Amino acid sequence: MNRESFKKLPVLGILRGIKLEIVQELIEAIIASGLRSIELAMNTPAAGVIIKEMVRVAEGRLVIGAGTVLTKDDLQRALDSGASFIVLPVLIPEIVEYCVKNKIPVFPGALTPQEIYQASRAGATMVKVFPSKFFGPAYIKEIKAPLPDIELLACGGVSVTTIKEYFSNG
Repeated sequence: MNRESFKKLPVLGILRGIKLEIVQELIEAIIASGLRSIELAMNTPAAGVIIKEMVRVAEGRLVIGAGTVLTKDDLQRALDSGASFIVLPVLIPEIVEYCVKNKIPVFPGALTPQEIYQASRAGATMVKVFPSKFFGPAYIKEIKAPLPDIELLACGGVSVTTIKEYFSNG
């Protein structure tokens, strides 16, 4: 994942629980929609096989990562399958450290200012503020006031009706 490319369209689609047999048409639909980056949750049955197929079908037209990475085994399965970035629901220091050391974009989840700061200090590419829907765009603005240099990625509750407000709040 190219960080500068992602910043041009910082929207990440999240897939969970999909079946292998729909990958071909799903990837084509995602590409047609204009989305450039997606993640598949590792708690999806056969996630490794599905990521590998998504990468094959996308043929470089889409950046594909793995989400809900909670263990080193999850991380290894994701990377072996071709995932090019890693998303965690929480900060797991050893996973972030591995990704930073190996130049793999990593988005650990955090919610409180302390968690967000710790995730940033650990080397997060961006900190995934999760679950954002319970606090909304105004929360992002409040976090950015004392922590303006930490790049945030709102997750959960971002929709067509709220996305503009999330962007305008940082």
